[in-house]
Amino acid sequence: MPNKADVKAWKAQLVAQAEQQILKLTDSDQFKKYLNTLAKFHRYSARNIDLIYAQNPQATQVAGFKQWQKAFNRTVNRGAKAIRIAAPIIKKLTPAEQKHLDTTDERAIVGYRYLPVFDVAQTSGEPVLSAKDFVKENLADHQNVTSLYNAFKDYLNQQTDLKVSEVPLATLNGAKGYFQPSTNEIVIGGDEPDNALKLKTLYHEYAHSQLHGLKSAFKDRPRAYQETQAEAVAYVAMQNIGVDTSNYSLGYVATWAKDKAVIHSALSEIQQVSNKVIELSDGLTKQLGLQEAQEGPEHDLKMLAAQSLNKSYQSLQQQIQQATSPQQKAQFKNQLNDVHQEISDRTQKQLKAFAEQNPEIKQPESKLDQSLKR
Repeated sequence: MPNKADVKAWKAQLVAQAEQQILKLTDSDQFKKYLNTLAKFHRYSARNIDLIYAQNPQATQVAGFKQWQKAFNRTVNRGAKAIRIAAPIIKKLTPAEQKHLDTTDERAIVGYRYLPVFDVAQTSGEPVLSAKDFVKENLADHQNVTSLYNAFKDYLNQQTDLKVSEVPLATLNGAKGYFQPSTNEIVIGGDEPDNALKLKTLYHEYAHSQLHGLKSAFKDRPRAYQETQAEAVAYVAMQNIGVDTSNYSLGYVATWAKDKAVIHSALSEIQQVSNKVIELSDGLTKQLGLQEAQEGPEHDLKMLAAQSLNKSYQSLQQQIQQATSPQQKAQFKNQLNDVHQEISDRTQKQLKAFAEQNPEIKQPESKLDQSLKR
């Protein structure tokens, strides 16, 4: 049985290991792995994102041993090695402790415990799908990417103090767009033929406006630092909606972030703005109806048991692969989307129930509502 000193040393080593992993992010491949992890775990604290990445860079979704069984009907594979994340220990303070800490708060964080969790790849059972899986299929279509671009641009123009306008690419001297702090204006190359790149550029410039505007605490950062941050946010935001811009973004990041210090010092600020952009994009995709199934299912999916729903999903995947005509394949894809959505809805309900049953490890509420009311 390890003593308190051993446990304390192990915890310190765990955090130090996470920091060392981040410091190695100087080549595009490793940076891509970290940003992918950041996109998938954007609701986690920066500390836990680092811990997850340090222990398993390939992780996509984590939960505790019992939670996999109860919430997702999955079991952890024999011999799987746990990932440790930090959870606050909250204690009700006595009057004497309140006086000692000079606070009137009834509760306070008195320390952290390291909880074991497992990645979905370390488990077996029913499929675990998220709402973003369905969104990704829709947003892969350029028409929908354009719709999200227009919706994001309209939101910035109508509900924030930013002004977004478009000019011909020929007037931008080789750039795709820019942010002007003095006028709080974002300018985008309107005739960019690649719609995905156009949306990524808007994310990039929006990140500049949030991190490097006149009122920002980081407005005086060196150019390399600013460009690394902005493109990292854009990459994470595009990755979140299922559009891979790595061929462009990671080369861009590698050009600017040539040393460990730039990446290491920028990561926490990248996460903050990435969270905001992801929340905004998710809200806009819902408003646009990109998360809705295109056609009604042939039967009431809500009445199906989880096992039957899983079999239906697998069967439709096989039918799509075996389809001989585009029309037939499209029909099966629509049916698969319906099944996908039902699984997603059930998963979201399970996650909500889990959060309500475990308030001690629930993540802080998103600030999206506050930002939308600006």
